[in-house]
Parts: sequence; C-alpha cells; structure tokens
Amino acid sequence: MNVALGGTFDPIHDGHRKLFERAFDLGDVTVGLTSDDLAAETRHVDRYVRSFDARRADLDEELAALADEYGRDYRIRKLESPTGIATEPHFDVLVVSPETEDGGQRINDLRAEDGTGPLDIEVVDHVEADDGDIISSTRIVKGEIDEHGNLTPERDGRTPQ
Repeated sequence: MNVALGGTFDPIHDGHRKLFERAFDLGDVTVGLTSDDLAAETRHVDRYVRSFDARRADLDEELAALADEYGRDYRIRKLESPTGIATEPHFDVLVVSPETEDGGQRINDLRAEDGTGPLDIEVVDHVEADDGDIISSTRIVKGEIDEHGNLTPERDGRTPQ
C-alpha cells in the first residue's frame, strides 16, 4: 500500500512518531512536509517554525530508522498546498490525527471531483503528556513539556538542576 501523511513536524514528538509508526505498519510512506510559506499559513498559533531544510533533516532521521525497522520505503516531499500530495491517484491511505481528519475528508472530496477513488482515512489518536493533555509541538516550544510528554521541571514543581 502507498501511504500518505503530512504536516509541519516542528519539533517532532511522540504524537508524530505514533503517526509514522501507523503509516509504516500499513505500507510504503510518503510524508508531505509543509514548505516554509505553507507552514506559516497553516499554523493554528503564532509561533516560530524552523526552516524547511532543518525540519526535513530531522524528519529524514526519524523516518530512516522506522523504515529500517518496518522494512518499508519512504519519501519526503515538499507541500505547497494544504491538500498537497494526497490528491495524487497512486495513494491508498491517508494517515491523520483527529484534528486533521476533516482535511482528509476534503481531500477525498477533491479526489471524487477528479474521478479518483477515495483514500482510506486512518485516524491515529493523540498521545497524552504526563498531565493528561495532548503532546503538541506548540507545548514543547512553550517549554511546558518535552518531546515525550514529560513535564518540564518548571511545570512539575521541580527545580531545574
């Protein structure tokens, strides 16, 4: 199967890793990584996002390890639009998080307009941080948690050493 997923992935965290693992479980993976312009347009919060090249390097490192583990191939492609690569007919499955499921449905609407069959939409649940809230890149950038959802020393009452 040919599996697509996309995002900004800055910084990569355990929630992203759960998406990647599910994608590799299903087949060969193509990850659409938002361009610098698209990353700025699609952010739900106003925060700094690292450059495409920096994000791509980190993503490549993450995916290479999983591709070896799962015996799958992967590609990283630049996304210039929100629907990106998933409208291409050779994909079978789109892996999404709960907040991007509606975008997956929009992609299937576009595919129907083009006469392309729908993608299977695979929704992967969030990963919770130690405080029960979800792990997110924004929370990491704010210093609330680390990439694994551990509360930072300032947030859990410990004194940084």
